[in-house]
Amino acid sequence: MNTKPLVLIVGKLSKTLKKAIEDNYQTLYLPEEPTEQQAFLKTNSQSITTVATSAAHGMTAELMAALPNLKLVASLGVGYDSLDVQYAKTHGICVTNTPDVLNDCVADLAMGLMIDVARNISYADRFIRDGLWQDRSAKLGRKVSHKTCGIVGLGRIGKAIAKRAEAFDMNIAYYGRHQQTDVNYDFYDDLNKLAITSDFLVLALPATGDTTHIINEQILNDLGEKGFLINIARGAVVDENALVKALKEGKIAGAGLDVFEHEPNTPKELWEMDNVVLTNHIGSATYETREAMAELVFANIQSFLAGKGAITPVV
Repeated sequence: MNTKPLVLIVGKLSKTLKKAIEDNYQTLYLPEEPTEQQAFLKTNSQSITTVATSAAHGMTAELMAALPNLKLVASLGVGYDSLDVQYAKTHGICVTNTPDVLNDCVADLAMGLMIDVARNISYADRFIRDGLWQDRSAKLGRKVSHKTCGIVGLGRIGKAIAKRAEAFDMNIAYYGRHQQTDVNYDFYDDLNKLAITSDFLVLALPATGDTTHIINEQILNDLGEKGFLINIARGAVVDENALVKALKEGKIAGAGLDVFEHEPNTPKELWEMDNVVLTNHIGSATYETREAMAELVFANIQSFLAGKGAITPVV
Protein backbone atom coordinates (compact mmCIF):
# COMPACT_ATOMS: atom_id res chain seq x y z
CA MET A 1 0.00 0.00 0.00
CA ASN A 2 1.36 3.41 -0.99
CA THR A 3 1.53 5.61 2.12
CA LYS A 4 2.99 8.68 0.41
CA PRO A 5 0.80 11.82 0.52
CA LEU A 6 -1.17 12.56 -2.63
CA VAL A 7 -0.62 15.78 -4.57
CA LEU A 8 -2.96 16.99 -7.30
CA ILE A 9 -1.38 19.05 -10.08
CA VAL A 10 -3.74 21.64 -11.55
CA GLY A 11 -2.68 23.28 -14.82
CA LYS A 12 0.77 23.32 -16.38
CA LEU A 13 3.91 23.25 -14.25
CA SER A 14 7.58 23.02 -15.20
CA LYS A 15 9.12 19.62 -15.90
CA THR A 16 11.46 19.90 -12.93
CA LEU A 17 8.64 20.73 -10.51
CA LYS A 18 6.44 17.92 -11.82
CA LYS A 19 9.33 15.46 -11.54
CA ALA A 20 10.11 16.53 -7.97
CA ILE A 21 6.48 16.00 -6.99
CA GLU A 22 6.22 12.68 -8.84
CA ASP A 23 9.45 11.39 -7.28
CA ASN A 24 8.32 12.15 -3.73
CA TYR A 25 4.54 11.87 -3.65
CA GLN A 26 1.61 10.11 -5.21
CA THR A 27 0.65 12.40 -8.08
CA LEU A 28 -2.58 13.01 -9.93
CA TYR A 29 -3.33 15.46 -12.73
CA LEU A 30 -6.64 17.28 -13.01
CA PRO A 31 -8.12 16.71 -16.48
CA GLU A 32 -8.76 19.84 -18.54
CA GLU A 33 -12.08 18.77 -20.05
CA PRO A 34 -15.03 19.58 -17.71
CA THR A 35 -16.80 16.23 -18.11
CA GLU A 36 -13.59 14.35 -17.40
CA GLN A 37 -12.99 16.60 -14.39
CA GLN A 38 -16.34 15.66 -12.88
CA ALA A 39 -15.62 11.95 -13.20
CA PHE A 40 -12.11 12.43 -11.85
CA LEU A 41 -13.30 14.36 -8.81
CA LYS A 42 -16.04 11.85 -8.08
CA THR A 43 -13.38 9.15 -7.81
CA ASN A 44 -10.51 11.05 -6.17
CA SER A 45 -11.80 14.13 -4.32
CA GLN A 46 -11.79 12.58 -0.83
CA SER A 47 -8.13 11.58 -0.95
CA ILE A 48 -6.66 14.91 -2.11
CA THR A 49 -5.20 17.17 0.58
CA THR A 50 -2.61 19.08 -1.47
CA VAL A 51 -2.75 20.96 -4.77
CA ALA A 52 0.15 22.32 -6.80
CA THR A 53 -0.86 24.99 -9.31
CA SER A 54 0.31 28.34 -10.70
CA ALA A 55 -0.82 31.95 -10.71
CA ALA A 56 -1.38 31.59 -14.45
CA HIS A 57 -3.93 28.81 -13.93
CA GLY A 58 -5.29 29.68 -10.50
CA MET A 59 -7.56 27.84 -8.10
CA THR A 60 -11.28 28.57 -7.90
CA ALA A 61 -13.54 28.35 -4.90
CA GLU A 62 -15.61 25.81 -6.85
CA LEU A 63 -12.65 23.47 -7.24
CA MET A 64 -11.60 23.92 -3.62
CA ALA A 65 -15.14 23.11 -2.52
CA ALA A 66 -15.00 19.91 -4.58
CA LEU A 67 -12.00 18.77 -2.50
CA PRO A 68 -13.42 18.42 1.03
CA ASN A 69 -10.10 17.40 2.64
CA LEU A 70 -7.96 20.04 0.93
CA LYS A 71 -5.36 21.59 3.27
CA LEU A 72 -2.77 23.20 0.98
CA VAL A 73 -2.71 25.06 -2.34
CA ALA A 74 0.92 25.68 -3.37
CA SER A 75 1.07 28.14 -6.27
CA LEU A 76 3.93 29.07 -8.57
CA GLY A 77 3.92 32.86 -8.94
CA VAL A 78 3.94 35.88 -6.68
CA GLY A 79 0.44 37.06 -7.64
CA TYR A 80 -2.53 35.33 -6.08
CA ASP A 81 -5.45 37.17 -7.64
CA SER A 82 -6.29 34.00 -9.61
CA LEU A 83 -6.60 32.02 -6.37
CA ASP A 84 -9.73 32.40 -4.25
CA VAL A 85 -7.82 33.34 -1.13
CA GLN A 86 -10.95 34.43 0.74
CA TYR A 87 -12.56 31.02 0.31
CA ALA A 88 -9.34 29.33 1.40
CA LYS A 89 -9.07 31.52 4.49
CA THR A 90 -12.67 30.87 5.46
CA HIS A 91 -12.23 27.11 5.11
CA GLY A 92 -8.84 26.76 6.76
CA ILE A 93 -6.90 26.04 3.58
CA CYS A 94 -3.29 27.22 3.44
CA VAL A 95 -2.31 29.04 0.22
CA THR A 96 1.33 29.72 -0.67
CA ASN A 97 3.02 31.76 -3.39
CA THR A 98 6.62 32.35 -4.47
CA PRO A 99 7.67 35.86 -3.42
CA ASP A 100 11.17 37.40 -3.46
CA VAL A 101 12.80 34.88 -5.80
CA LEU A 102 11.41 36.74 -8.84
CA ASN A 103 11.97 40.31 -7.68
CA ASP A 104 15.17 40.90 -9.64
CA CYS A 105 13.93 39.59 -12.96
CA VAL A 106 10.63 41.47 -12.79
CA ALA A 107 12.46 44.67 -11.83
CA ASP A 108 14.96 44.12 -14.66
CA LEU A 109 12.09 43.86 -17.12
CA ALA A 110 10.46 47.02 -15.77
CA MET A 111 13.67 48.95 -16.43
CA GLY A 112 14.01 47.28 -19.82
CA LEU A 113 10.51 48.35 -20.84
CA MET A 114 11.18 51.86 -19.57
CA ILE A 115 14.39 52.25 -21.56
CA ASP A 116 12.98 50.49 -24.62
CA VAL A 117 9.86 52.62 -24.98
CA ALA A 118 11.59 55.90 -24.12
CA ARG A 119 14.60 55.35 -26.39
CA ASN A 120 12.62 53.67 -29.19
CA ILE A 121 14.71 50.48 -29.15
CA SER A 122 12.03 48.12 -30.47
CA TYR A 123 10.91 50.78 -32.94
CA ALA A 124 14.51 51.28 -34.16
CA ASP A 125 14.91 47.53 -34.60
CA ARG A 126 11.81 47.44 -36.82
CA PHE A 127 13.01 50.58 -38.60
CA ILE A 128 16.19 48.81 -39.73
CA ARG A 129 14.54 45.47 -40.49
CA ASP A 130 11.97 47.21 -42.67
CA GLY A 131 14.75 48.82 -44.72
CA LEU A 132 13.77 52.38 -43.78
CA TRP A 133 17.17 53.65 -42.65
CA GLN A 134 18.31 54.24 -46.23
CA ASP A 135 15.53 56.75 -46.79
CA ARG A 136 15.17 58.72 -43.55
CA SER A 137 16.22 59.07 -39.94
CA ALA A 138 14.37 57.41 -37.10
CA LYS A 139 12.35 59.52 -34.68
CA LEU A 140 13.90 60.94 -31.53
CA GLY A 141 13.33 59.32 -28.16
CA ARG A 142 13.27 60.70 -24.63
CA LYS A 143 15.94 60.65 -21.96
CA VAL A 144 15.56 58.27 -19.02
CA SER A 145 18.31 59.48 -16.67
CA HIS A 146 17.47 62.29 -14.24
CA LYS A 147 13.74 61.88 -14.83
CA THR A 148 11.12 61.08 -12.16
CA CYS A 149 10.18 57.44 -11.72
CA GLY A 150 6.84 57.20 -9.93
CA ILE A 151 6.22 53.74 -8.51
CA VAL A 152 2.71 52.60 -7.65
CA GLY A 153 3.19 49.96 -4.96
CA LEU A 154 6.53 50.08 -3.16
CA GLY A 155 6.66 46.44 -2.09
CA ARG A 156 9.52 44.01 -2.69
CA ILE A 157 9.40 44.39 -6.47
CA GLY A 158 8.74 48.13 -6.29
CA LYS A 159 11.85 48.61 -4.16
CA ALA A 160 13.92 46.51 -6.57
CA ILE A 161 12.74 48.78 -9.40
CA ALA A 162 13.59 51.87 -7.34
CA LYS A 163 17.11 50.56 -6.72
CA ARG A 164 17.67 50.18 -10.45
CA ALA A 165 16.15 53.57 -11.21
CA GLU A 166 18.50 55.17 -8.68
CA ALA A 167 21.43 53.85 -10.71
CA PHE A 168 20.07 55.95 -13.59
CA ASP A 169 20.10 59.03 -11.36
CA MET A 170 16.33 59.14 -11.43
CA ASN A 171 14.25 60.87 -8.80
CA ILE A 172 12.11 58.24 -7.04
CA ALA A 173 8.57 58.87 -5.84
CA TYR A 174 5.89 56.40 -4.81
CA TYR A 175 2.24 55.92 -3.96
CA GLY A 176 1.00 53.39 -1.43
CA ARG A 177 -1.32 52.80 1.48
CA HIS A 178 1.13 54.43 3.90
CA GLN A 179 4.51 56.12 3.98
CA GLN A 180 7.42 53.76 4.52
CA THR A 181 10.07 54.63 7.10
CA ASP A 182 12.93 52.65 5.55
CA VAL A 183 13.20 54.72 2.35
CA ASN A 184 13.84 58.38 1.61
CA TYR A 185 11.80 58.55 -1.58
CA ASP A 186 9.05 61.12 -2.05
CA PHE A 187 5.74 59.73 -0.79
CA TYR A 188 2.37 60.59 -2.30
CA ASP A 189 -0.94 59.60 -0.76
CA ASP A 190 -2.69 60.95 -3.86
CA LEU A 191 -2.19 58.89 -7.03
CA ASN A 192 -3.25 61.77 -9.27
CA LYS A 193 -0.49 63.95 -7.84
CA LEU A 194 2.09 61.20 -8.32
CA ALA A 195 0.99 60.85 -11.96
CA ILE A 196 1.36 64.58 -12.53
CA THR A 197 4.87 64.49 -11.03
CA SER A 198 6.08 61.38 -12.87
CA ASP A 199 7.84 61.04 -16.19
CA PHE A 200 7.49 57.26 -15.88
CA LEU A 201 4.61 55.78 -13.89
CA VAL A 202 5.59 52.20 -13.02
CA LEU A 203 2.94 49.81 -11.73
CA ALA A 204 4.11 47.23 -9.18
CA LEU A 205 0.99 46.73 -7.08
CA PRO A 206 -1.14 43.61 -6.57
CA ALA A 207 -4.47 43.11 -8.30
CA THR A 208 -7.28 43.24 -5.77
CA GLY A 209 -10.84 44.46 -5.76
CA ASP A 210 -9.56 47.83 -4.56
CA THR A 211 -6.94 48.19 -7.31
CA THR A 212 -9.02 47.17 -10.33
CA HIS A 213 -8.76 49.99 -12.91
CA ILE A 214 -6.88 52.16 -10.41
CA ILE A 215 -5.16 53.54 -13.52
CA ASN A 216 -8.09 55.21 -15.22
CA GLU A 217 -8.65 57.98 -17.76
CA GLN A 218 -8.00 60.74 -15.23
CA ILE A 219 -4.72 59.23 -14.03
CA LEU A 220 -3.55 58.88 -17.63
CA ASN A 221 -4.51 62.48 -18.35
CA ASP A 222 -2.53 63.53 -15.28
CA LEU A 223 0.50 61.54 -16.46
CA GLY A 224 0.39 63.73 -19.54
CA GLU A 225 1.72 63.83 -23.06
CA LYS A 226 5.36 63.46 -21.98
CA GLY A 227 4.69 60.62 -19.53
CA PHE A 228 5.09 56.87 -20.00
CA LEU A 229 3.12 54.08 -18.32
CA ILE A 230 5.03 50.90 -17.42
CA ASN A 231 3.03 47.89 -16.20
CA ILE A 232 4.67 44.74 -14.83
CA ALA A 233 1.95 44.21 -12.21
CA ARG A 234 -1.39 42.86 -13.43
CA GLY A 235 -3.50 43.88 -16.42
CA ALA A 236 -6.59 44.43 -14.29
CA VAL A 237 -5.10 47.45 -12.52
CA VAL A 238 -5.33 49.43 -15.78
CA ASP A 239 -8.50 50.42 -17.59
CA GLU A 240 -7.29 49.07 -20.92
CA ASN A 241 -9.88 50.90 -23.00
CA ALA A 242 -8.85 54.18 -21.39
CA LEU A 243 -5.19 53.37 -22.06
CA VAL A 244 -5.78 52.67 -25.74
CA LYS A 245 -7.75 55.92 -26.01
CA ALA A 246 -5.01 57.91 -24.26
CA LEU A 247 -2.34 56.50 -26.57
CA LYS A 248 -4.42 57.10 -29.69
CA GLU A 249 -5.10 60.70 -28.72
CA GLY A 250 -1.53 61.44 -27.62
CA LYS A 251 -2.60 62.04 -24.02
CA ILE A 252 0.50 60.07 -22.88
CA ALA A 253 3.85 59.58 -24.59
CA GLY A 254 3.83 55.79 -24.63
CA ALA A 255 3.59 52.55 -22.67
CA GLY A 256 5.64 49.47 -21.85
CA LEU A 257 3.31 46.60 -21.04
CA ASP A 258 4.08 43.09 -19.84
CA VAL A 259 0.57 42.34 -18.57
CA PHE A 260 -2.92 42.80 -19.99
CA GLU A 261 -6.48 42.82 -18.79
CA HIS A 262 -7.68 39.78 -20.78
CA GLU A 263 -4.58 37.64 -21.34
CA PRO A 264 -3.65 36.15 -23.72
CA ASN A 265 -5.81 38.57 -25.71
CA THR A 266 -4.38 42.04 -26.27
CA PRO A 267 -5.96 45.09 -27.94
CA LYS A 268 -5.04 45.01 -31.62
CA GLU A 269 -4.82 48.81 -31.64
CA LEU A 270 -1.66 48.49 -29.55
CA TRP A 271 0.02 46.29 -32.17
CA GLU A 272 0.27 49.16 -34.62
CA MET A 273 1.65 51.76 -32.20
CA ASP A 274 5.36 52.56 -32.41
CA ASN A 275 5.28 54.18 -28.96
CA VAL A 276 4.18 50.97 -27.24
CA VAL A 277 6.38 48.01 -26.26
CA LEU A 278 4.56 44.74 -25.61
CA THR A 279 5.83 41.59 -23.89
CA ASN A 280 3.80 38.50 -23.09
CA HIS A 281 3.86 38.39 -19.26
CA ILE A 282 7.54 37.45 -19.08
CA GLY A 283 8.50 39.24 -15.87
CA SER A 284 9.72 36.05 -14.20
CA ALA A 285 10.49 34.17 -17.41
CA THR A 286 14.17 33.36 -17.03
CA TYR A 287 15.63 29.91 -16.48
CA GLU A 288 17.15 30.95 -13.15
CA THR A 289 14.01 32.52 -11.69
CA ARG A 290 11.56 29.88 -12.86
CA GLU A 291 13.84 27.22 -11.33
CA ALA A 292 13.93 29.13 -8.04
CA MET A 293 10.15 29.50 -8.10
CA ALA A 294 9.70 25.77 -8.72
CA GLU A 295 12.04 24.97 -5.84
CA LEU A 296 10.05 27.22 -3.51
CA VAL A 297 6.74 25.59 -4.50
CA PHE A 298 8.21 22.18 -3.75
CA ALA A 299 9.76 23.40 -0.48
CA ASN A 300 6.36 24.70 0.63
CA ILE A 301 4.77 21.31 -0.11
CA GLN A 302 7.55 19.43 1.69
CA SER A 303 7.46 21.63 4.76
CA PHE A 304 3.67 21.63 5.05
CA LEU A 305 3.28 17.88 4.59
CA ALA A 306 6.05 17.28 7.11
CA GLY A 307 3.99 19.16 9.70
CA LYS A 308 6.33 22.15 9.82
CA GLY A 309 3.95 24.63 8.21
CA ALA A 310 4.30 26.52 4.94
CA ILE A 311 7.38 28.63 4.19
CA THR A 312 5.66 31.45 2.27
CA PRO A 313 1.97 31.40 3.19
CA VAL A 314 -0.46 33.94 1.79
CA VAL A 315 -3.12 32.60 4.17
